[in-house]
Amino acid sequence: MEQRTECARCSRTVCERGKTELALPACPTARRPDVLKKGLSKSLRADLKEFACQAAIQQFDSSLRLPRGRIPRSTRIEETIQFAKKMHYKRLGLAFCSALRNESMLVDRILQRHGFEVVSVCCKVGGVSKDAIGVADEHKFGGPGSYEVMCNPVTQAEIMNDEGTEFNIVIGLCVGHDSLFLKHADAMSTVLIAKDKVLGHNPAAALRLSGSYYKELMQNQSNGTR
Repeated sequence: MEQRTECARCSRTVCERGKTELALPACPTARRPDVLKKGLSKSLRADLKEFACQAAIQQFDSSLRLPRGRIPRSTRIEETIQFAKKMHYKRLGLAFCSALRNESMLVDRILQRHGFEVVSVCCKVGGVSKDAIGVADEHKFGGPGSYEVMCNPVTQAEIMNDEGTEFNIVIGLCVGHDSLFLKHADAMSTVLIAKDKVLGHNPAAALRLSGSYYKELMQNQSNGTR
């Protein structure tokens, strides 16, 4: 079997320094020139090159260069607005979870004050029962016989496609539902808020505490359950 790419385990980061001769055996920079060429070729396509260029410029603009080094100066919502303006987008999509309606109302207001048209679609659009996708009573919060509305990310995407959004912003869609939205949206999308019901939508906190309060994350789980 071909060796897997494992950049997350690399301690040399030769790709950041251009020192491919120091690469580990699994390093894709040294081992996968064919795929690197293919990826770069796609990035240079007319429909992607400007997007990639402006994303790199946004990365630069989001930091201050001071004598003591580089420090961040823009929050993610600020960066999202700045990038959308760089790309001259006018109509933005807001795909949000109904549990984060308050945050979504604020984002909608902020975007409109920055001159954008906003198409916002909540996850429960359509009011379709979970029965439609085969969810059994045992997996319903209300129990047997309850009418529970399913999250509907594919329809969220289709509405935005139909209304011609140029750039979509995801707020708090569930794991899996976000995947379906991103798969079916025609326009490029970015995630503003990643849902974490326990940690106030800050999933990185569990990783930072994986050596203490969340150390069970590091324990072997043969069946993949907590």
